[in-house]
Amino acid sequence: MIFASAASADPAASWVDPVTGHKVVRVSRAPGSVNLYFHQNSYLPQGDKMVITTPEGIDIVDLRTWEAKPLVRQAGAVLLFTGRKSRNVYFAERARDNSGKPFGVFAVDADSGKVRKIATVPGGWIGSINADETLLLGQVATAVVPLRPDGTLARKEGEQNTPGVNDYRANWPDGSPMTYAEAKEVHMNRRLDAGVPMEIFTIDLATGARRVVTASKDWLNHVQFSPTDPQQILYCHEGPWHRVDRIWTIRADGSGKTVVHRRTMNMEIAGHEFFSSDGKTIWYDLQTPRGEVFWLAGYDIASGKRRWYHVERNQWSVHYNQSPDGTRFSGDGADAEMVARGPDAKYLYLFTPKDLPDVAGIHADNADALIVPGTLDTEKLVDMRKQDYRMEPNATFTPDGKWIVFRGNFEGAAHVYAVELAK
Repeated sequence: MIFASAASADPAASWVDPVTGHKVVRVSRAPGSVNLYFHQNSYLPQGDKMVITTPEGIDIVDLRTWEAKPLVRQAGAVLLFTGRKSRNVYFAERARDNSGKPFGVFAVDADSGKVRKIATVPGGWIGSINADETLLLGQVATAVVPLRPDGTLARKEGEQNTPGVNDYRANWPDGSPMTYAEAKEVHMNRRLDAGVPMEIFTIDLATGARRVVTASKDWLNHVQFSPTDPQQILYCHEGPWHRVDRIWTIRADGSGKTVVHRRTMNMEIAGHEFFSSDGKTIWYDLQTPRGEVFWLAGYDIASGKRRWYHVERNQWSVHYNQSPDGTRFSGDGADAEMVARGPDAKYLYLFTPKDLPDVAGIHADNADALIVPGTLDTEKLVDMRKQDYRMEPNATFTPDGKWIVFRGNFEGAAHVYAVELAK
């Protein structure tokens, strides 16, 4: 384990995107670097630094200068997330796999580099830590998932999925290849139909106690703790989105299980859910029906109030995110093969929401009980037309709300980038 105090000798490369007029910085120095998944926290609570994964391990980046320093150099170390309270960076001692074997979780102090083991997880994977950093949150399959010897989910001849890489492949009955998006649906459908028993669990960092939050034969995934409420959990029933009521909440003690969005039409889909920065709202991609009508939908946890912003086809994005002050959203775009089939959608977007006013100031008698609709003013931030969207950009706002950090391969190799919101 190594903590290095010397900054990277290479300055971060930067340029002005000729299409959008926004400044772009290539944050990572080593090809093959990536940021965390879009709902996993990578920023220290003081807002001064973030962490990224590199081929050598984990780097810490100064958000004012974009200087990158090595933080963890250990074979097999996998970045998990940062804390909401402390300056701890959390990582696992090995990559996620399907072995069900125990593994260690570690915390490294972002300033001193001191490393300590905080938990041994008996199996599964860890997806989140709660707001006061007392509980880890994970999910595990409690029965054997049907696997090939290489660890991939068993598939028909001609199908392939490379572990850790979005590389889904499958063939139609006549032997012709499916698109990437169609092949992914086949994989997800077979995994859902397997009916593998699963659990969502917590690990108490003070005692090491493991507690089951909920168990099901549904495919449980995308576990997230609220950024502010230490007991609030968000998770999903994974699978083809038009087959599942995907988005659920539950308390850490197992109480209060609630479906956030229940489908009301065939082929309606909702997913890629995430908490607002204040933890009060759950935002998600909603399509009524799939591939036709697009919304960025919000659900207020306390009141159940709903707010839907209409998204144009070309602006539909694989993932959305919200600025820390709640005033704007990001969208990371998509390619023409994905669900919206937008012909010119490969951009990183900045969205400003606008509510639709009542006509002539006349309110419906039951307006308070209805969905609040709106639209999005859109600005293109980064030209992503050379991006291979099998690598999803996973955009997040920096804590000061002035930059968006994302991953890209539009220069060839994978790198972590940041785009400045002000021109």
